[in-house]
Amino acid sequence: MIEINYNPDVLSCLANLSNDEVFTPPAMANQILDQLPAELWSNKNAKFLDPVCKSGVFLREIAKRLVVGLEEEFPDVQERVNHIFGKQLFGIAITELTALLSRRSVYCSKNADSDYSVCTEFNEAEGNIRFDKIQHKWKKGRCIFCGAGKDVHKRDEMLETHAYQLIHTDKPESIFDMKFDVIIGNPPYQLNDGGAKASASPIYHKFVQQAKKLNPRYLSMITPSRWFGGGKGLGEFRAEMLNDPRIRKITDFENAGECFPGVDIAGGVSFFLWDRDNPGDCEITNTQNGNIAHSIRPLNEFPAFIRHSEAVPIVRNVLAFDEPKMNTLVTSRKPFGLATNVRPQRTGDIILRWQSGEGPYGRSEITVGTELIDKWKVITSYVGYDHAGNPGKDGRRRVFSKIDVLPPGTICNETYLVIGSFETKEEAVNLIRYMKSKFFRFLVSQFMYSHHITKESYGFVPILDMTKTWTDELLADRYGLNREQVDFIDSKIKPMDMEFEYD
Repeated sequence: MIEINYNPDVLSCLANLSNDEVFTPPAMANQILDQLPAELWSNKNAKFLDPVCKSGVFLREIAKRLVVGLEEEFPDVQERVNHIFGKQLFGIAITELTALLSRRSVYCSKNADSDYSVCTEFNEAEGNIRFDKIQHKWKKGRCIFCGAGKDVHKRDEMLETHAYQLIHTDKPESIFDMKFDVIIGNPPYQLNDGGAKASASPIYHKFVQQAKKLNPRYLSMITPSRWFGGGKGLGEFRAEMLNDPRIRKITDFENAGECFPGVDIAGGVSFFLWDRDNPGDCEITNTQNGNIAHSIRPLNEFPAFIRHSEAVPIVRNVLAFDEPKMNTLVTSRKPFGLATNVRPQRTGDIILRWQSGEGPYGRSEITVGTELIDKWKVITSYVGYDHAGNPGKDGRRRVFSKIDVLPPGTICNETYLVIGSFETKEEAVNLIRYMKSKFFRFLVSQFMYSHHITKESYGFVPILDMTKTWTDELLADRYGLNREQVDFIDSKIKPMDMEFEYD
């Protein structure tokens, strides 16, 4: 006879819809709920909203806590359950399918008014978990609410439009017409915006901003951590979050797989707690490979969020010198106005470097970056070396995939950024040595929350005299780094080969 004792929670076994619509494991949902004040679970008047229901896990786990916390208030179990599900828990599903799944998880029936529902007071199948078919509102080929591309998301009425109800309205308060104490959820992360090469734009920040308009006491959402460093469509949101003292907790997972098994999300994921009535410094928890670090600090000390607390004093030391930074030297994308798909021509009086080689190009056709053409230039790929910007299994990054020198008379397309330009080869080679130092790459890595390394990523790196050769030892001495700080940099950055020749 075989005895089987293992009875898994079905919500921990669900396959994700995609890397952009990720189901929240029950353990993660409870970790997020643990942030909230314990007195909420015995408050019969507290109202909870998940505006992005997928599996219903948040509402289900909240219900479990309320069932225990309200026992004294409602000794009769059925009366207690009816009160909790009828007057305290509310949800907005992201699709018709997830509405059914959420109701099944929360009410134990896909129809809230069925004989199998745990709540006996609903007269409608949807209960308090709504799904209304919403359409995008198009203007010049884009949805005015979410930015979705019309060519991609203009669909037959029978098909899913991904027009999420919370963010497709100017009046989110009208959806339920009530005040909520807690808004909590895991929103969709991005949508195809109809741009080139299946371009996708982040949308998770729109759910956060819309939820704030409802002015709950507490707001907590899981999001990709990419907003820590800004990026596509996230610059204003990052500034808003970093300057909001009501963000009281951030729990950050550098590797998304540590909270979402099998999911690979560039830059990792995190969740936050926004506390309307208690502004102050933020409690930050960083998790990497099972190692957990805590700190309490203001979020707006730096222009980007520094996820590792051990990095903060290092950056402070560097910024204390008040030197110009490399982001003022690094070019924007397309340093010579040439897109990635531009290739060498049959003839030309200068040389074009592209991803797979180089060849002739006409100088007269270059109208951007002309002042750089006849200088020694240091270039690096716009795309970093590390997969999706994430560290390796040992927690370390290489950062740059390729660093090279372009001699006078040579240009490049959008594949590369020009990091610096000089009159002499010696200065260019010294910049490469500087870039290969762990110090330089560590400072750049503070902005790495995706696979792209932009001009902005060099915002902490000081401009130094490139007639000199800089080593990690000299840089540590210059900026007063102690042994512990040098060791921390070593633990985060892989060494690079310093042996190279340039003809």
